[in-house]
Amino acid sequence: MTFPVLQDKVIIVTGGAQGMGEATARLAANAGAKVVLADFNEAGGQAVVDSITADGGQATFVKTDVSNPASVENMVKQTVDAYGRLDGAVNNAALKPDVDPLSDLDDEYFDRLIGVDLKGVALCLKYELRQLIAQGDGGSIVNISSTNGFRPQYNQGVYTAAKHGVVGLTKNAALENGPHNIRVNSVAPGAIETPMLVESIQDNNLKPEDVAPRLSVLNRFGKPEEVAEGSVWLLSDNSSYVTGTVLHVDGGYTGR
Repeated sequence: MTFPVLQDKVIIVTGGAQGMGEATARLAANAGAKVVLADFNEAGGQAVVDSITADGGQATFVKTDVSNPASVENMVKQTVDAYGRLDGAVNNAALKPDVDPLSDLDDEYFDRLIGVDLKGVALCLKYELRQLIAQGDGGSIVNISSTNGFRPQYNQGVYTAAKHGVVGLTKNAALENGPHNIRVNSVAPGAIETPMLVESIQDNNLKPEDVAPRLSVLNRFGKPEEVAEGSVWLLSDNSSYVTGTVLHVDGGYTGR
């Protein structure tokens, strides 16, 4: 998507230092947005911002821990301080899936994963919605779920629970904020070729060529840019009558 469907809109992208978040931040900037890239990885996030600005885009980095309320509140504040307003967000930040059956639940990782993948989305919604409501002229938010939110995977019970929760938060936020002309949707990626997917495959002692045909009727992994296209469309006015829904970008996985 190269035409300016987000011209001069101010967009937050969390987890933007790599993978789908990076691709989304780049595409949003290419579509004309002023991008605030939020991530805990300061070096990686700043490198993406520097690359976007070198290419003529507008972007700012804000170090953010989405599991921390004060950090998320600061993210939104820094966005408004930098660009004067907020028009939308892609709440993408997430940790990799767990790798153990629930009978061997890792209590510590449970807290970390839920803190980022579920609580983090809830906190982002809280402060993003407050700003959009205060401005009074609408907006669009995209929460990144997963095919796990619809079909579980072995030994990923915590991740599956978190992604189910993201879908629930999306539907509630859409219901509550429609009267404010704020749209809230979700993108549910399937097997996307990101560092997190590669690491997860390695953690499960699998090979990519064995996994891809099981996770896509197209027999390949998706690309981060393909997910970014869906998010940018949902952020744009081209999807102006779409809210409370889930866009599956999964190579047909959940449909078979």
